[in-house]
Amino acid sequence: MTTSRDPNDYRACVGVVLFNKNREVFLGHRNGAIGDYVWQFPQGGMDKGEAPREAALRELQEETGVLPSQVTELGSTDDWLYYEFPTDFKHSEKARGKIGQRQKWFAFLLQGSDDQIDLEADDEVEFSDWRWGTLKGAVDLIVPFKRNVYERIACEFEAFSKPHE
Repeated sequence: MTTSRDPNDYRACVGVVLFNKNREVFLGHRNGAIGDYVWQFPQGGMDKGEAPREAALRELQEETGVLPSQVTELGSTDDWLYYEFPTDFKHSEKARGKIGQRQKWFAFLLQGSDDQIDLEADDEVEFSDWRWGTLKGAVDLIVPFKRNVYERIACEFEAFSKPHE
């Protein structure tokens, strides 16, 4: 289903699904978040003039400490995925006149070990904790207004969640 949207109404962002060799996915506990739906994949805004893949690798490094040289790209979404903020959402993007985000998603495979993950690699710490989980299970952990995007990612990246011999 395609709807007519003005991309300028949405903040351009990227998201990353980081798989380990067992094909589990990285889930980060948002720093300072409490209650339900505090786990998510790394994601963030694109800098001016930055290509989506470049932004994804930068966000991955900032939020997890994983370097571009430590991952292999498995794939990406063909389309931009959209979500809108709820009416009571008070985040800064809504204050800047954006009604939601449009995201390009990338799947990467971690080539090393868990000790390469460093949540304090950047001055702005996004996650207070992390764990490995399942791709399909992540859908139930994300805030409801982002759930349609996570459902789409789970479908598009399903092949990457199967261990390879």
